[in-house]
Amino acid sequence: MYEGILPLWKEKGMTSHDCVFKLRKLLKMKRIGHTGTLDPNVEGVLPICLGQATKVSEYIMNEGKTYIATVSIGSSTTTEDADGEVIEQNNEEKHFSRAQILEVLKQLTGEITQTPPMYSAVKVNGKKLYEYAREGKEVERPSRQVTIYKLSLLDEKEEFSGENVTFTIEIGCSKGTYIRTLAVQIGELLGYPAHMSSLVRTSSGNFTKEQCLTLHEVQQAVENNLLDNSILQLKEALGHWPSIEITEETKKSITNGQVVESHPLLETNDKIIYSLNSNPIAIYIKHPTKDGMMKPEKMFSAEKGD
Repeated sequence: MYEGILPLWKEKGMTSHDCVFKLRKLLKMKRIGHTGTLDPNVEGVLPICLGQATKVSEYIMNEGKTYIATVSIGSSTTTEDADGEVIEQNNEEKHFSRAQILEVLKQLTGEITQTPPMYSAVKVNGKKLYEYAREGKEVERPSRQVTIYKLSLLDEKEEFSGENVTFTIEIGCSKGTYIRTLAVQIGELLGYPAHMSSLVRTSSGNFTKEQCLTLHEVQQAVENNLLDNSILQLKEALGHWPSIEITEETKKSITNGQVVESHPLLETNDKIIYSLNSNPIAIYIKHPTKDGMMKPEKMFSAEKGD
């Protein structure tokens, strides 16, 4: 049975759930989970958790992502990307200097406010926004704060002009950022309707494009008994937190998941990892009600299994 993180390159035309469904058949195992959805028209890095690694999928989901997107200035759509119906079109000749675009990108770097698009999976009153949108209903959407760590212009032109102006950007951002909404915000600051015409996710947390396999490559690796070479160990998803090797003294209490006296490292870290022979056994956090104590947030078996 496979254990760990499989960095998958999700291709266009598939949902994240499609990928999991196909992998369950390919790997002949049920305990498989993805780490956050990518829209069907988006390709990119989708870390897949296998076996016990499904317990850490939320940590990978909470980490930053990197994308390369094409912004199209001149028309806006219902979905804020190329899949939607055009709702506003501006056909006048447009002229932007490189400096103008860089200034707009600078304004949108750092902590910004976004309102999720109607065609999104954000829930309002227990119902997903896209379900309201399909019924033709507009509802009040909660705004959210997200962080744009990096926003770079990849095109090297000095002048951008035409009825429809497109340029490519690279974005490093926090969880919950809508890149298509960012494209609309860029358009607003430039004074025109806009949408995101293409998107690729180049990294998710520690996992990069270079590590990824396509589903076809996964199938080939399985057939040649080589897939283990591409599966990353559980500890790869936990590298942000300090790891402590279990001693004979602590082995019984930690492997049994007991509440114990807090470790000094929890003063400067929100989690610590206890490992046995470098393999994570437990993730401990400060106890929420007992001062000076800590408790396990996640436990892992030393045995592999589905």
